[in-house]
Amino acid sequence: MENLLITGGCGFIGSNFIHYLLDESDFTGRIINVDSLTYAGNPENLLEIEERYGDCYVFIKADICHKERMAALFEEYDVDSVCHFAAESHVDRSIVEPGAFIQTNIVGTFNLLEASRKHQAKLKRFHHVSTDEVFGSLGPEGLFTETTPYRPNSPYSASKASSDHLVRAYHETYGLPITISNCSNNYGPFQFPEKLIPLMILNAMEDRPLPIYGDGLNVRDWLYVGDHCKAVWAIMKRGRRGETYNIGGNHEMENIRIVETICDLIDDLPEMKHKPSRRTLINFVKDRLGHDRRYAIDAGKLQKELEWSPEESFQSGIKKTLGWYLEHPSWIERIRTGAYQDWILEHYR
Repeated sequence: MENLLITGGCGFIGSNFIHYLLDESDFTGRIINVDSLTYAGNPENLLEIEERYGDCYVFIKADICHKERMAALFEEYDVDSVCHFAAESHVDRSIVEPGAFIQTNIVGTFNLLEASRKHQAKLKRFHHVSTDEVFGSLGPEGLFTETTPYRPNSPYSASKASSDHLVRAYHETYGLPITISNCSNNYGPFQFPEKLIPLMILNAMEDRPLPIYGDGLNVRDWLYVGDHCKAVWAIMKRGRRGETYNIGGNHEMENIRIVETICDLIDDLPEMKHKPSRRTLINFVKDRLGHDRRYAIDAGKLQKELEWSPEESFQSGIKKTLGWYLEHPSWIERIRTGAYQDWILEHYR
């Protein structure tokens, strides 16, 4: 893969993936990072990459919903592979503004598939990154597998399910060399503070309420973002064309247990010893509309075929994540005040 187009590379998982490819993996080509820099896209996440890797990394501010722009980028940079992260991804936002999810997640994916089809002679891989939310909600037992029927319950998950079907159809109809991954809940560095784990960390550090939907017993499988990046790269290199792979962390936990774990870790910090337990900040709020009760991933196919398994336990991963947020107060401040958006406007008009 000489010219790898990564969409959404300034977001949480995308920026971690670029750091992994250039800092840790065996990738030796050029990365073309395409991101429209919506609220959750922050090019500051990759400033060190720009400084260290020069011509091996190119950033393009562009929207995947612009079909002609995507086609032109494939020509200009001689793209031979794609890793598609770009998506509207927050369930709460999809409930309020579903239209943006339809445009980005479905129409944007279609545009990339069309551009890839026109370059199919040289295309080595089109990898589409999706979510376990497309499968809907599990009962108290069982796991999602690659053959679990789709049953999305939110505008977000429905839009991702639609994009999965499009990608698969382009393989079946046109022979496009695709792979798809459906991952469980990610956490780690660079995650936007609207998500559960960073929100709880930051609120707990600042004596703010810790809002938990419903009874807090909704279950998710938690995957450290570094493990996710390694899995995606393994699939891109060695995954079978046309196949889907589930990526899970093997760490099912109820939301309330996640929050309590974060509280206990913060309580142990020297600067917090004189304060009451962070658990006193927990505040149960009205449940989210269409809130799926339980997700759990069977990643056995990925482990068997590509010999991948998560390296981080939840305890080790959450400690790394807490440490990262404590060590990057300026990043947090720029996100919270919106200063990062002013910087984007100044540099990427």
